[in-house]
Amino acid sequence: MSTVAVTDQTFEQQVLKASGPVLVDFWAEWCGPCKQIAPALDQIAEELAGHVTIAKVNIEESPATPSRYGVRGIPTMMLFKDGHMASMKVGAMPKQKILEWLAETGVAAAAA
Repeated sequence: MSTVAVTDQTFEQQVLKASGPVLVDFWAEWCGPCKQIAPALDQIAEELAGHVTIAKVNIEESPATPSRYGVRGIPTMMLFKDGHMASMKVGAMPKQKILEWLAETGVAAAAA
């Protein structure tokens, strides 16, 4: 499963009402660090399919959602569980650090 594009209109359905955990990546086309982590997030989406959904919100195309969750800088990654934000990381991280973060939150324990 690859990453899922989410908009202000689809955020509630695809993230808040999702059956499992969702890692939301808030990004923009002009953001260099966002582009750096994109391949790692794509790989994680494939490796952890069934454990976590990786969703991407373009902050320029969908500004209401990042505003609602207080996103100040990008990339910002938020982990949502059962409709609530459970954890957040700001800034680019290597793939291994993202996997460690997911393991700490109990999402990727089976796959880590």
